[in-house]
Order: sequence, then structure tokens, then C-alpha cells
Amino acid sequence: MQAAATEGDEPMGEVVHGEVTVLLRELNAGRRDAFGRLMALIYPQLRLLGRSHFRHERSGHVLQPTALANEAYLRLVAHDDHNWQNRAHFLGAASQAMRRVLVDHARGQQARKRDRSLMGVPPDDGTIRSDKNAVDLIALDEALADLERLSERQARVVQLRYFAGLTLPEIAAAVGTTVRTIDRDWATARAWLRQRLQP
Repeated sequence: MQAAATEGDEPMGEVVHGEVTVLLRELNAGRRDAFGRLMALIYPQLRLLGRSHFRHERSGHVLQPTALANEAYLRLVAHDDHNWQNRAHFLGAASQAMRRVLVDHARGQQARKRDRSLMGVPPDDGTIRSDKNAVDLIALDEALADLERLSERQARVVQLRYFAGLTLPEIAAAVGTTVRTIDRDWATARAWLRQRLQP
């Protein structure tokens, strides 16, 4: 597995990082108006995050990165208990929301296919699409849930690295441990997931 950062993506500057932290503190202090300012500031990063999630999807996906970012935004707004500590924590929550959207969509697609086959309706166009880099999101989601039961921190490292595209130092800061520990967790979790997801 590779991290989600894509070529050409510009990291957020120091000033923006600081503004995000200030807005998160205001939001945690109960200032609801801070959420709108936070979203205006971080929405470009959400779109990049949405785009990175699609690197793991099959080609021709119905959802688009912008729609994924918008849906994640709506899910984040719906929660009243905003307690994000920093940018990495917020992006982890956004990435988790995007993962949930994609998994929900995949489950819906499976249900529609199952319903169509029960009614005797052939697949959409009779073609089989194959993308060797595509990840079965439902299998990955189930594997991450199993990993979380074994090691919550390793599952969080995978979420922040693979889906949110954070660097090891950013993850270490978000999790509250050393970069060396995060590096070990990342290697262990990747090996475990590879083994678990092999056909």
C-alpha cells in the first residue's frame, strides 16, 4: 500500500496549518461559525483527499472526487460533537467519513446487482471491468475493522497514512507517539492487511 498523496499536490502552508488549528479550537469552544470558515479554508484539501481515495477504486466509478468531498462535508457537519484536536485529527475524521461513503456506495451497488440477478436481469452492459489496482472496499473495510479489534493504533495509522495521505511525522503527532513506532505500526499493519486481503 502506498500513501494517498498524489504528485503535484501542494502541502498546506505553515500559515494555513496554524489557521486550521485556531479554527478547530474555536469550534471546540462552541463557536459554530468557525465551522464554515474551517471548511472554506480546508475544502481544497478535502478535494485532494477525495481524489486520493479514488486512486484505490476501479475505473469508471459513479461517484466523483468532488461529490465524495461534498458528502464527507455533509457527514462532518451532521455531527454535533466536534472535538478535533489538530489538522491531522480533522483530516483523519474526513478520511474516515469518505471511506464510509465509499463503503456505503459499494454495499448499495452490491445490493442492486443482487436484486437485478434475482429478477433475472443481466448485468448492465455485459462487460467485465478489471482494474488490477482497484481495492475491494468492502473487504478492506472488514479487514480494517478486524485490525482495529487487534490494534486500534495500527488501524488508525492505516487510516491516516493510506486514506488521508499524512506523513509519518504527522501521524506520530496526531497519535501521540514516536515516528519510529508509527513506522513499525505501518509496516506491521501493511503486512497483516496484505495477508488478510490475498485472494
